[in-house]
Amino acid sequence: MSAVTAMDPHLLNWAALFGQCLLLSLLAVGGAITVAPDLHRFLVVQHAWISDNQFNASIALSQAAPGPNVLFVALLGLQVGLNAGGGSGAYAWSLGLLGVAVTMTAILLPSSLLTYTATRWAHQHRQRRVVRAFKAGLAPIVLALLVATGWLLSAVHDDPARDAGLWLLTAATALVVWRTKLHLLWLIGAGAVLGAAGWV
Repeated sequence: MSAVTAMDPHLLNWAALFGQCLLLSLLAVGGAITVAPDLHRFLVVQHAWISDNQFNASIALSQAAPGPNVLFVALLGLQVGLNAGGGSGAYAWSLGLLGVAVTMTAILLPSSLLTYTATRWAHQHRQRRVVRAFKAGLAPIVLALLVATGWLLSAVHDDPARDAGLWLLTAATALVVWRTKLHLLWLIGAGAVLGAAGWV
């Protein structure tokens, strides 16, 4: 009886993580990266299961790696599990893999089912006014979620004067993306060079 009672908080934590990712899955309009601000609130601010640095590193690593941008959710689950298991050793890695399974299943399942069902219906009724209006209405939501993610990732220092370079780089990059057809890899490379030089 005492072993079950001792395990309950851990089970509740995994269930809470699963439930949060399940709910956020349906908000991931425009890609999983748009749920980063709420995952930050849940994992870092509310529960302190991972640190700010772990959160930012997970996003940076997943965005730099080839593949879908939803990989950052897997890395966040891995970090939660590793931290729960003490950071190293077989037990920590088994909890890390459990974290990956919990977060990825929860973030992918509802949105995948909804996308499949809604896409089939919308394709069959693509000429209807309601379908066209829905698509037009989603654009500002996606834009706002992406801006919130950019805001979260660009404000990394406590001193606003120190963030000026980041804000300038963000604005310049947005302007270049909007007004030119320059490939994004050039902009990522320029940001890496500026960061390595210590300018941002």
